[in-house]
Amino acid sequence: MSSLPLSDLPGPLPAAPTPAPARSSRSRFSPARLTRHALTLLPLLLIGAWAAADWSAFLDGATRLASADPWWLLAGLFFTCMGWVVAALVRQGSIPERLPPGLLLASQFAAGAANHVLPASIGAHAVTLRFLQGQGIPLARGTASLALYSLVKPIAKTVVLLGFLVAFPELLHLGELVPDERTLLLVAAGVTTALGTAGALVAVVRPLRRPLVCFVRTALTDVRILHTRPSRVLALWGGAAATPLLQASVIASVGFALGLPLSWTQVTLALLLASTAVGAVPAPGGIGPVDAALVFTMVTFGAPMGLAAATVIGYRVLTVWVPLLPGALVLSIMVQRKIL
Repeated sequence: MSSLPLSDLPGPLPAAPTPAPARSSRSRFSPARLTRHALTLLPLLLIGAWAAADWSAFLDGATRLASADPWWLLAGLFFTCMGWVVAALVRQGSIPERLPPGLLLASQFAAGAANHVLPASIGAHAVTLRFLQGQGIPLARGTASLALYSLVKPIAKTVVLLGFLVAFPELLHLGELVPDERTLLLVAAGVTTALGTAGALVAVVRPLRRPLVCFVRTALTDVRILHTRPSRVLALWGGAAATPLLQASVIASVGFALGLPLSWTQVTLALLLASTAVGAVPAPGGIGPVDAALVFTMVTFGAPMGLAAATVIGYRVLTVWVPLLPGALVLSIMVQRKIL
């Protein structure tokens, strides 16, 4: 059978498929890819450096906890886990949009690890802000949510403190814990100076006015919307009020495991007073000033100095060191998957 010449075939010949270009080695080492890998490893590196600087405290606390009552320590671990759940509730209560519960809880677990590296809750706020942006929340509204979260927590804690003082008036005889007039004047002068400086900056620097006015309008709009929804009000204010109670329950559980001769009410009031007195000092995760004030307050209530210090160290081991590595791993995974 003779074959037809190529010119007699109908239509043009199909073009031969061109092979896909081989993936350039440069794309594997592009700046965006390298930056993403660096951000994935950064939480582990920062936490590793912080852990190396505070390793002796961890060993001391772990040694003390080794001889403690394991059932009370298990209760303390339960209250620690509930703290992340409540933190996720408060974050949800500060934003009108519904956030995915699983990812929100994971972000707060990761934020806890970041919070122990940077002072004044900067790490936790940065992680939460990136998470909100990843969920489609604009930057202005995400920042307003963080501001509302930061404002509600101290207000709710103050209400809880006043409630404890009214409910347990016998604990009001704490002369050593009441600040003198000089201290109160210094605090008032500091607050007045900060507010005056902020007002002067807004009045003098005109480029700050427009974004500040936009931020205030966004925040007020979201606050109005949130407070028309009972579920958001309960999550925001109820979660903020439950936060110090859960923290106190962790401390009390560790103290009971070690034989601390204080009641849950005394431990809770000690934490509320200590965190209110020095909570504004910028330290990573509140470690340092709050710890010293908490030990001092528990000693004032009648606890031995050594046992009070051991309780605080054990509390830090349970709430900081135990979830530190898992939290850093979750943070790295969320960065790698572009959730943050």
